[in-house]
Parts: sequence; C-alpha cells; structure tokens
Amino acid sequence: MGKTLNLGDAVNGSTESKTEFSLLRVDNTWRCKMGTCSNHGRGNVSAAKIFESVTERGSSWTVVSPIVFTYQVVETQCLLDPSNDTLLLGHIRDTRQLEELRNNPKPLRRFVVMDQVVYNLYAAKLRDYLEARHVVYSILPLPTTEENKSMELVMKILDEVHKFSLDRRGEPIIAIGGGVCLDIVGLAASLYRRRTPYIRVPTTLLSYVDASVGAKTGVNFASCKNKLGSYVPPVATFLDRSFFQTISRRQISNGLAEMLKMALMKHRELFELLETHGPFLLDTKFQSEGSGKYGGKHGKAAVTSSRMAIKSMLEELAPNLWEDELNRLVDFGHLISPELEMEVLPTLLHGEAVNIDMSYMVYVSRERGLLTEGDKLRIIGCMEGLELPVWHPDFTMEMVNRSFQNRLKHSGGLARMPLPISLGRADIFNDTTDEVLCKAFKKWCDELGTSSKTLI
Repeated sequence: MGKTLNLGDAVNGSTESKTEFSLLRVDNTWRCKMGTCSNHGRGNVSAAKIFESVTERGSSWTVVSPIVFTYQVVETQCLLDPSNDTLLLGHIRDTRQLEELRNNPKPLRRFVVMDQVVYNLYAAKLRDYLEARHVVYSILPLPTTEENKSMELVMKILDEVHKFSLDRRGEPIIAIGGGVCLDIVGLAASLYRRRTPYIRVPTTLLSYVDASVGAKTGVNFASCKNKLGSYVPPVATFLDRSFFQTISRRQISNGLAEMLKMALMKHRELFELLETHGPFLLDTKFQSEGSGKYGGKHGKAAVTSSRMAIKSMLEELAPNLWEDELNRLVDFGHLISPELEMEVLPTLLHGEAVNIDMSYMVYVSRERGLLTEGDKLRIIGCMEGLELPVWHPDFTMEMVNRSFQNRLKHSGGLARMPLPISLGRADIFNDTTDEVLCKAFKKWCDELGTSSKTLI
C-alpha cells in the first residue's frame, strides 16, 4: 500500500500530508500509483519514486530517480586485427541486437579520437581495420598532453563530432590514447547531446589500470588539475597490452606507480609481485611471461599484476562512482601530487608525481607509528626498483600545507588522509598533526633528498 501520513507541524500547528507514489507505465505514458507496483511486463514499473507533501502553504514533490550505469572492462588481444570485431561491437550486450548488426548490410559509422603520438604509430593500422570491415569513419588526431588538457580541445572534438552527424544512440565515440585523451573525450561525450556513449582504448599502462576503468572525465582549469569534469563512464573499455610495445620504459614505470598505489592500500600479494617482478615488467613492457634471460621464474607476472590492479581499483570505484563517499583509499598519493604536477609541468608524469606523494606519506605513516621501519624501507626499495622518483625539490612543506588546506576546504573540514598501516592494508585518518607532518617531511628530505636517483 502507498503511504499517506497526516503529521502535525510542531512549528505552526498546520498539518502535513505525505504520499509515496510508484510510477507505472500504461499505454506509453507514466502514471503515479499509490502503493508498491509489481512488474507485469518488462519495463512497466520504474525504479523512480515521487513523494508528494501537502501543507496549508502548498505542495512540494521529491523525486528519487536511481541512475544505473552498466559498463564493461574487457581484456582482448589484437584489437586492430580485422578479424576481431571487439572495437566495433564489443560494447553491445544484447545478443539479438549484436546478431542483427553483424548481419546488417548497412555499414557501421564510427568517430575516433586519437592521441597525436598514437595516431602517428597506429593510424594506418586503424584505417586498414575500419576499411576491411567497411566502416564509414572519421579519425581526429589531437595533441592530448597535460599542458593541452583544456576545454579548447573538448570544443574541437565537439565541432568535429557535429560535422560527422554522429547518431548518439548507436554510434559511440572511440577514444584511443593515454589518460589525458580518455579524459578529454569522455568529457566531450558527456556534453554532446547531454550524453553520448563512448569507448575507451588505453594505450599506456597508466591509463590501462587507472583512467580507463572509472567514470571520471575532466580537463584542467584555472591552473588546477581536472577542475572541470563529469562522472560518466564509458559503455566499454577495451584493454590490449600490445599497445605498450611502443611506449617508453619511463611510461611503463609511470603506470607501475598507480599499480603500487593499489598494492599498498589493499593488496599485499600485488605489492610482493611488484617488488619481485618489477624489473622484469619494465624490461618486457608487460609483453611476455618468463622467458629468455629470465627463464620461467616470472610466470604470468604481467597478466596477474595488471588484473590484480584493475580488480582492486574496480572494487573501490564501483560502489562510489560519483564520489558521494569522500573517504577513498584511491586518493592515496593524490593529496599533494596534483599541485606538484601542475607546478612543474611537464617535468613529472602523473604517476611520478603520485609516487613522490606516496613516498612522503609512507614517512608520515611511519612517523605516526602505523608502519614499521622495515615496511617503510621495503616500500621505498620497491619504488626505486620500479624506477620511480621518491623525492623532488619542488615538493615543499609550504606545498604540503596549501594542499592540506584545500583538502580540508573541499572535504567537509576533514583531512580524509589514506595511509598504509602495513603492506597491503590501509585506513583513513583525520587526526594527523602539523607536528607529525613536519617531522616526517624533515626525515623524508634527510634520507631521500640527497640521493641522485630521486631526481628526474
């Protein structure tokens, strides 16, 4: 039964009537129905509710409308092989629709945005793929770097999408590139006709395990990292490690930082895998298992480590895609690093800035007595084994203080600081004192600041 309540108003003595309505679709129109409605056919009853409140002053309505996003993160091989239709059809989950599209003589249409560097390497292969499958297409190469991560590029994409006359219902935009490219295209797609589906194809390790699996899109604004953005996940992300063959060793190291973040927060086995197999992953760029000079001792390190990192990330993101909950373990390494990264552009890559932040926070955790000295040394040793910087001269105590003030301002007055409490375990802390931060900073600088290995 629906609920109609008459409540006394303690303030002015007036009565208030509250009614809960379900929404039932009848003959192609929606109707409010008191009570709980059951589905007599697919899609007849909405998950939304309307609550009506009537007082002597007038009526008000509260709408509760759940938003459900379903998206896939799919490992694949040889994504640009014409025999593989994943890039074009892998986002479709309805088997009947999929079969109809495969048998439809009408050509598919796709708009593709590629990072300029990726375009130079893979444009010919992508064209061969699309033409072999008789696709009507447009490819837009863009210089998607952190310095260019702006609304200007978003508008460039929107202009070209409009010229292509893209059908937002059945023609998802495809983004192929690193995290910056995926973020920019995602924001453009979220704006075009209020939401157009898009597909992410990460080509760097960092975007493979981080940017490609969540819902965030964004661009830099007012000298602040990702100040403008939205929470709109892709309809699918397609993961193909073969793209890593053409990125630098430094980019592999850069991506390993985000993997290490998840390992330190919640996955000891992943930490031990990175600690043991890190040099192998760097040398092979995640392309092979134990072979050659390594023999078989590294087994399936590339597959296992990347899957662990992605699954751990999805565990944290899926229940909190819109970041309604501000206590987030995935923020580890992201308290001071956004300001550091923007301050020294283009000196540091994203993962490098994150790792410097994590390195300092490890010292904070040790100063608080949360980590043992042995665990601290193992973590720093693992970072260096992954060829990541653990200190930077522009990471100052003044920057720490500014970053924490901004954190308090935008996080409800709480620091919400993720800190490791052992290898693979972490918690959120709001009570780290200025004294602890300063002592940790001094020890961090004294122990790591003079090492030539720490400078980029």
